Amino acid sequence: MVDPLQSYASHLLDGKINLKSLLPQEMEQLMLDLGQPRYKWQQVWRWIYVRLVDDFEEMTDLSKDFRRRLSELTCVPSMALHLHQQSSAQDTDKFLFKMRDGSLVESVKMRYLESVGHGRIAICISSQVGCAMACSFCASGLAGLQRNLAAWEIADQVTQIQKAVQPLGQRVANVVYMGIGEPFHNYDNVMRSVRMINCGEGLGIGMRHLTISTSGLVPQIRQLAAERLPIRLAISLHATNDALRDEMMPVNRKWPISELLAACREYQQATERRITFEYVLLEGVNDSLAEAEALGKMLRGLHVLVNLIPWNPVEGASYQRSRPGRIRAFQERVEAFGPKCTVRQEKGADIDAACGQLRLRDMEGTARTRPARASRKSDQAHK
Repeated sequence: MVDPLQSYASHLLDGKINLKSLLPQEMEQLMLDLGQPRYKWQQVWRWIYVRLVDDFEEMTDLSKDFRRRLSELTCVPSMALHLHQQSSAQDTDKFLFKMRDGSLVESVKMRYLESVGHGRIAICISSQVGCAMACSFCASGLAGLQRNLAAWEIADQVTQIQKAVQPLGQRVANVVYMGIGEPFHNYDNVMRSVRMINCGEGLGIGMRHLTISTSGLVPQIRQLAAERLPIRLAISLHATNDALRDEMMPVNRKWPISELLAACREYQQATERRITFEYVLLEGVNDSLAEAEALGKMLRGLHVLVNLIPWNPVEGASYQRSRPGRIRAFQERVEAFGPKCTVRQEKGADIDAACGQLRLRDMEGTARTRPARASRKSDQAHK
């Protein structure tokens, strides 16, 4: 028999095979390597991702001998919930998770989907600890990039939030890779997590309900296009000329707007999927009617949605949020040139819901907590 510890060396955690690190086909092969019938992978997968169990003793449709064997050779780790905050409107929850190495990442739960089904929620997850993109208006990169998240750490944000909302009769129906980090800077692990989250035997979230947001890493946009998966693509644009975007988003110095749009056209030709262009509005910086007109003209010929985002203030940043009247005027001018344009409904400003804010405050020792709306959980020992 094949030695499983040797065969799964890249998936070991504390000397055991991390089951959450495996793709479905890898879990299936592990069951065969352990001398089990092929279907056993489905049973184990469902315990982990449907019943959300991490204790082998609770996996009662497995024999006692097999449960003992699994506990000897494998593990089912979970991230610890470090801090949980809920907005005063009770429509947004912020989760701060602590990794085994002590690093922190954020996830956000949003009740955007009630109109299409009771209890359906959307969540925003992180792909890195920190961020290397250094966008001038964003809190995520203020402390720099610490490391990439492993695929299982990315997917476990979904699992842990599903575990939290399941008693409430809710389920995660949409996942957006728009939290801390640049997803395409961690492309392989992000795409691996996509396949974990998508697996129909577990969380079962369809590819069309997964969105990956990028600041504009052109090679990875083309790589995603080549995979021809029906994943949604979102582009963080925020400016219509290279001079301003260079200043706001250093990534533009490597891949300017013309190259970014060319890659977007290739992606759309390959997938026939609509692209969302995110645009944070900053008073007197990028919110003029001239910018709106330039944006509308720039996106002609693409099937797009422009999503205007009122800026969540970041400590240390000198920007100001655009006024509501300017936002409405900007939206109308963009739509005059064809693209559909929406304004993101603001949620969670009172709980640091913008990317990186809660993590940064906690790192600085100033995280805000509010009785009855925020709770700090004791950092549970990792399983």
